[in-house]
Amino acid sequence: MQTYQIYGVEALIRVVCHFGFIYSAFWGVQSLDYERWFKKTNPGQIRMFLMLLSIAIGYTASSMVLECFALLSNFVFTLLQ
Repeated sequence: MQTYQIYGVEALIRVVCHFGFIYSAFWGVQSLDYERWFKKTNPGQIRMFLMLLSIAIGYTASSMVLECFALLSNFVFTLLQ
């Protein structure tokens, strides 16, 4: 029974972390001067590209941070045994 609760908390932490990093990446991508790179004829396509770019960057950064925490916790757990 307790393992289900641990998985639920871990899943919640992962989802919140992913959304937080995606939001941070989107906030950072908005500061880029992307008008130089794209034609101004399709602003909807530009917004979609920026959103997908933010998702890719945010998910990658979040996965790296979560993996580092998992490796660190496994290392500490190994040292304590």
